[in-house]
Amino acid sequence: MSESDRKVPVDKLRWVCDPSVFTFNSTSDISGLEGSIGQQRALTSIDFGLGMSSHGFNLYLAGEPGTGRSTTIESMLRKRTMDSPPPPDWCYVNNFETPDSPLAISLPAGKGAEFADDMQELLDYVRSNIPAVLESKEYESDRVSIIEQYQERNGEIFSQLEQDATEQGFALQRTVSGLVIVPQKEGRNYTQEEYEGLDKDERERMDGVGRELTEKLNDALRQVRENEKGLRDDLARLDRELGISAIGHHLDPLKEKYAGFQKVLHYLESVQEDLLLNLEDFKPQTPPPQIPGLKLPRQEPTFERYEVNVVVENDPDSGAPIIFESNPTYNNLFGRIENVMQMGGVATTNFTLIKAGALHRANGGYLIVDAREVLLNPFAWESLKRCIRNSEIRIEDVLEQYRFMTVVSLKPEPIPLHAKIIMIGSLWIYHLLFYLDPDYRKFFKVRADFDSRIHRTPEVLQDYALFVAAHCRKEGLLPFSPSGVAALLEYAARQVEDQERLTTQFMELSDTIREASFWASRGGGQVVDRKWVRKTIDEKIYRSNRIEERIQEYLADGTILCDIDGAVVGQINGLSVLTMADYSFGRPSRVTARVSLGRAGMVNIEREVKLSGPIHDKGMLILTGFLRGRFGNDKPLSFSASICFEQSYEGIEGDSASSTELYALLSALSGLPIRQGIAVTGSVNQHGQVQPIGGVNQKIEGFFALCKAKGLTGSQGVMVPSINERNLMLNDEVVEAVEAGRFHIWSVSTIDQGIEILTGVPAGEPGADGRYPEGSVNFLVDRRLREMMESMHRFAVEEKEAAKLEAPKGDPA
Repeated sequence: MSESDRKVPVDKLRWVCDPSVFTFNSTSDISGLEGSIGQQRALTSIDFGLGMSSHGFNLYLAGEPGTGRSTTIESMLRKRTMDSPPPPDWCYVNNFETPDSPLAISLPAGKGAEFADDMQELLDYVRSNIPAVLESKEYESDRVSIIEQYQERNGEIFSQLEQDATEQGFALQRTVSGLVIVPQKEGRNYTQEEYEGLDKDERERMDGVGRELTEKLNDALRQVRENEKGLRDDLARLDRELGISAIGHHLDPLKEKYAGFQKVLHYLESVQEDLLLNLEDFKPQTPPPQIPGLKLPRQEPTFERYEVNVVVENDPDSGAPIIFESNPTYNNLFGRIENVMQMGGVATTNFTLIKAGALHRANGGYLIVDAREVLLNPFAWESLKRCIRNSEIRIEDVLEQYRFMTVVSLKPEPIPLHAKIIMIGSLWIYHLLFYLDPDYRKFFKVRADFDSRIHRTPEVLQDYALFVAAHCRKEGLLPFSPSGVAALLEYAARQVEDQERLTTQFMELSDTIREASFWASRGGGQVVDRKWVRKTIDEKIYRSNRIEERIQEYLADGTILCDIDGAVVGQINGLSVLTMADYSFGRPSRVTARVSLGRAGMVNIEREVKLSGPIHDKGMLILTGFLRGRFGNDKPLSFSASICFEQSYEGIEGDSASSTELYALLSALSGLPIRQGIAVTGSVNQHGQVQPIGGVNQKIEGFFALCKAKGLTGSQGVMVPSINERNLMLNDEVVEAVEAGRFHIWSVSTIDQGIEILTGVPAGEPGADGRYPEGSVNFLVDRRLREMMESMHRFAVEEKEAAKLEAPKGDPA
């Protein structure tokens, strides 16, 4: 096949989208996109994961940023939850038995706030009516009657005791230490001298009577204490009856209203009991004593314990919640217990300060988080796994285990978890979690893989047009014409370097749509056509290609040596790609090879100075395998060769230059010069087959820019692997130059095809005797290797003979 037959036809240099495939005048005439574009594999996985209700079937959406992961899952969930029942509301209430452990109560959607209002109404009623009842004449009359009854009983007890004491010459008197029985004489107490002046028998009689009376006094005091207890009980019973009559007719309707909720009924019973036990709190409070110059606040009893803290409130008219948590910190995910600073810096809290997290709001629905953010936030990942494992949401003070001193805090009752967790992240994070975290595969069993490219089909083209229409309508941008959409699709194909596929990096496409609308508006356009899309792409390049232009200047003025004309032995132009953040460009580089006698074999200068990576080193070793397989079957290979990227001062990686290096080596061995107007790219295997590489468009355009700067001669071009033909999406300038015959693109599948184009000499196929045709490239290489082998053998013999002649007599040598 001749050199011209290896040229890539102009129609294969890029895919051109025909605007006639679109039937609209502008995207304003069509509806927006519903759903996603392509990604059938991911959609199937998501549908399966959302349908599985078994434990652990949570989802991980893997893919590159901008591939529509968030938009797709949101769209699917909106459709799925449209007709689904809303989850219940959740409230925290006071636990009257254990105040440190607030109770969690579940109510149907919308009933949580209603229950809170009912309890607030009850509290308002109690606070306004209980004091009025306690101050009523009827209550005061009953209270006075009970007190008077007990006072009368106590009076009778002491009256009888006083009568007994008087009859026996004693009196009941009150002292500082209490009531005592003292003997009397003539209406007065005995003096100490009078008592001691009594005879023994009289004193003993008097002492015995005193003891009996003292026992009666003790009995009387016991009866009085029992009466006081009975008084308190009767007063409490009066208050209880009063409280029941006052709040019962208001609390009973609540019990009927929430009859189907046992936990609520139990709570209402606790509220009633606590109200009845603390009726004193509703009485008017006396002001505290004031200190001159210091006004103390009046201490009012708090009734927060009767309030309802609605932590999750769902709309009864909407479906299951869909929660995107953009900042998945521990508190934002699992809730928190807030504190209030009091006077003196003391922090206090109660169940009304419990705040819900994203998991609470997503309970009964779906929680979507970014995998990287979850892993970066302390405690978030481990706590999330614990919630999934135990199927409950527990609000805890995560720092408690790290404190030296235990701080009194609340332990709210955990809430059952029934939510589907969806993490969005890169495939790299997925693999890290899968292999490094043994629990991960238990809890996230479904992976939805979003591809960064999709096959180009007529249906996909129409979907992209709908995507453009939806984006323009949503952001108020200028509509696109069919030619504008076609140019955008060509740009989408260029992004993935494939004539049969389109990029799914919708973030990049969205930015391009916005920028094209901007330039069209500035230019006075009413629609965005191909001209404005092309200007957008050119402007993007211009904003980022300063380094590329500087390198092109060095190449053009000869600072960086790179010939584009003539022919040189052992010298060739290779192509590499430099990436500067979001911009990549091709850079031509001179590759040289020198060959000499020796046994060192291939010497990679980059490797010797540690400027090459392992993949590049592998490519160099493949060259040795190729030479041995082709030329070492009938002779040992004895040579030394050095290969170098000239004027390269940074690291080199990749094997895309291995075919280039092999061409330079074959030229150096054969003595045939290589055309300097041709740049080469492509990797090679040990059989001499040229393999595909990446960045083919940037490499071609980089060499074309150099040739254009130095002057196009019509014989210049780039040689690429045949497999890379489908990856060609060259810019308009290169395509026009190829069409005009001022530049050329060749494609080859073997080293032999490439060396023929570079040298103009046939590569040569081995005959039946294994020899190559005389004058062919392979013949010249084989002959040179044989000559070098023979020269090495001859030098070895001569050195051995010389050593014998120089050896002194008697020397065993």
